[in-house]
Amino acid sequence: MERLIILAVIGLIAQLIDGSLGMAYGVTTTSLLFLYGFPVALASASVHIAEVFTTAASGISHIRFGNVDKKVIFRLIIPGSIGAFGGAIFVSSLPGDMIKPYVSAFLLLLGIYVLIRFLYRVKIQPTRTISSKILYPLGLIAGFADATGGGGWGPITTPILLSRNQMEPRKVIGSVDTSEFAVASSASIGFLLSLGFSHISWLWVSALIAGGILAAPIAAWLVHIMPARILGVLVGGIIIVTNLKTLLETFSVEPIGQWTVYSIAIVIWFIALAYSIIIHRRTNSEHGSEKA
Repeated sequence: MERLIILAVIGLIAQLIDGSLGMAYGVTTTSLLFLYGFPVALASASVHIAEVFTTAASGISHIRFGNVDKKVIFRLIIPGSIGAFGGAIFVSSLPGDMIKPYVSAFLLLLGIYVLIRFLYRVKIQPTRTISSKILYPLGLIAGFADATGGGGWGPITTPILLSRNQMEPRKVIGSVDTSEFAVASSASIGFLLSLGFSHISWLWVSALIAGGILAAPIAAWLVHIMPARILGVLVGGIIIVTNLKTLLETFSVEPIGQWTVYSIAIVIWFIALAYSIIIHRRTNSEHGSEKA
């Protein structure tokens, strides 16, 4: 019962983050499931099955709040679904112990990318809908990365779309979150075909779903008011620290060495978080002065 409650809380927190940032549900949840000892394929499968329901709830909420660009959604879902299905088949065919360190390394890099990207977040000036020449390959790559790593759709798609300087941040987040329903569905089908229904812990998946569905409408509302820079740095740090454990154990680093690496990572993370808070407050002060 205790584990179910923890999984529900994990699902709630991860969906709050994902719905507010347009990323990190899969990366955050998979990283934490790794800490519980889930095999790679099972962890990724559980996360994606839960995401089918949480992204549906999140997508409906974002649509109601007007946080979506329908053209972007339709241009992302087909290549994203193809990439996710292929990634699910690929990762399910590999031994879990062999691929787990590589997946953790991938998640660690995504965490660093998320932290840096939001630490130096730039102002976005909306212009027009982004071209299919960019969205199609982006969806394919992000979908494959999402299935193989248990996360990656948001961390890859959201920052790249934001960096294009062509969409409002809220519509980037809402569109990525809404299109993820199709990606999660395709990945889930791939995992179920490869692993079978009996290998999935449906009770644990249900706990993740319950927490995620509860958080989805709240996150869609928070996207209007929450400082994305600070939350992005916070999430990036969480992903980095949680995946360091797997990598350090893989290389049989002594306990004192592990604590040294953890300490350095946490100090850097706190400095980045403090810096992001200072920048956020400074930006707000400058905007207030301009209005005055």
